[in-house]
Amino acid sequence: MSGHNKWSSIKHRKAAQDNKRQAVFNKLIRELVVAAKDGGGDVKNNAALEAIVDKCKAASMPKDTMERAIARGAGALAHIH
Repeated sequence: MSGHNKWSSIKHRKAAQDNKRQAVFNKLIRELVVAAKDGGGDVKNNAALEAIVDKCKAASMPKDTMERAIARGAGALAHIH
């Protein structure tokens, strides 16, 4: 029964969960970049960006990840308040 223990099952289950979360984050990051390119990197003045930031927060995306994506789309450093 080599390889069929509790920890092996946990490892495979965790990997599947991480892959799903990564796919969601990648989609949201693309949306952040596009919204920041279209309307600027200021969340208060860009309704589309604000809506996507709310979706990111609901998905528990780290704030620094959101800030990097917005900065990439805006072409400059942007801060979320």
